Amino acid sequence: MQLGGSIASAFGNIFKLERADIRILLMAGVAAGFGAVFGTPIAGAIFALEVLTIGRMQYEALIPCLMAAIAGDWTCHAWGIEHTDYSIAYLSGSAEAIGFHLDAVLLIKVGIAGIAFGLAARFFAEISHLMTSVFKTICPYAPLRPVIAGLILIGLVQALGTREYLGLGVWSPNPADTTIAGFFNPAHIDYWSWLWKAIFTIVTLSAGFKGGEVTPLFFIGAALGNALASILGAPADLLAGLGFVALFAGASNTPLACMIMGIELFGSTHTVYIAVACILAYLCSGHSSIYLSQRVGVPKTAAANDIPPGVSLRHVRDLNAQVLSNLVGRVRLRTITTSFQENLGSTHLSVLKQRMTVWLQLVVRVHSW
Repeated sequence: MQLGGSIASAFGNIFKLERADIRILLMAGVAAGFGAVFGTPIAGAIFALEVLTIGRMQYEALIPCLMAAIAGDWTCHAWGIEHTDYSIAYLSGSAEAIGFHLDAVLLIKVGIAGIAFGLAARFFAEISHLMTSVFKTICPYAPLRPVIAGLILIGLVQALGTREYLGLGVWSPNPADTTIAGFFNPAHIDYWSWLWKAIFTIVTLSAGFKGGEVTPLFFIGAALGNALASILGAPADLLAGLGFVALFAGASNTPLACMIMGIELFGSTHTVYIAVACILAYLCSGHSSIYLSQRVGVPKTAAANDIPPGVSLRHVRDLNAQVLSNLVGRVRLRTITTSFQENLGSTHLSVLKQRMTVWLQLVVRVHSW
């Protein structure tokens, strides 16, 4: 996606296009990259429209994005490049798979899994941003950060005795290693691979440049779905497929694109389950994202209407930190005031409150700066 956007940007500069046209061209480049690398051109087009602004889509770019995504996918196939085949065997080939099918009990389990996918997406995004800040704090010299992260990863590999959490997770030279396709096997139950993969990926991305998080998120989602299937008593391949698309829907705030991606990858038999998982993951991930430059067009819930329209998620995180600091300051002020009230008379109490308020406001300002 970054390569597609970069190539599109270069064309925009060559032909000296207007700013609005460059924006559409960039979206088309992202759509081409997404459609080509995953073999899902429709999802690629919708992703490019959906990812820039939460709750709002720029439909004038629909045709350029769709044409670019189809061209990118077609080009890969023309050069003989094929994609990994992921399939859900649940109900496959049975009479129940024909037409509309819905199991109420299974739908409830899918809803629980969708909530878990959304919380895991939020965990991944927030810990990633936190670790990025930690690396910048402990090592201001940027070229040294990947060295530190590399040493941490080497230590993790030695401690776990396996290299299966390195790389994208699509393929491994060791057949015994866990891969994304392995989570679709009902006989394969793995409870902790999602967490280890998240740790390896967070350490890697936090210390270096942005990029390379999408396919690892597919791995984390499929692994978490596999683990939840065993706990909830649901089909492992179905929940692995739902986690594959739903966790990324929550982490990138693109539920429609991920719903369509699930249909393109796994077929339309489980459309309702895919939709429920993606939408719940999107809602439960909150206003967090792996892309802090995303802007809030329409807040996810009515309770979040205090978020200013058009601000980036990076600004939303700063606002939340400010609110938390103010709340902590008020709680401390009340605690100190209550303690002193037992020993001081009412005459000195008002003066003390004023002084403490000024002091705490100064602390909050310094902390925010």
